[in-house]
Amino acid sequence: MTQPFHRQHADRAERIASRMDAALRVPGTGIRIGYDSLLGLVPGVGDTLALAPSLYIVKLAHDCAVPKRTLARMGMNIGVDWVIGTVPLIGDIFDIGWKANLRNAALLRRHVDTVSPENAVVDHA
Repeated sequence: MTQPFHRQHADRAERIASRMDAALRVPGTGIRIGYDSLLGLVPGVGDTLALAPSLYIVKLAHDCAVPKRTLARMGMNIGVDWVIGTVPLIGDIFDIGWKANLRNAALLRRHVDTVSPENAVVDHA
């Protein structure tokens, strides 16, 4: 059964992910970038600073009892984002398309929606 705070955690994760991965639209394009992409422009420390909100989303997922396999997938999303993000220019371009935080927020939302009582099948037989 879903605890009431699970939906709140998923909502919070989506808000953070949206800010980090899609807060701004590049004028004249459909491309959205977030604070993660902007922080990535700071050589050396930018991508590392962007880890804090990413790890907070994983913490929210852990608090919602997301399975370890899904938590590991979230960790891989963050790891790929961080490792490739540390490569100058290539990492900045990659960051625009990868959007690890939105991926992880979607994984958390899927888990919360799957275990919610509203979606459970009730057998009255």
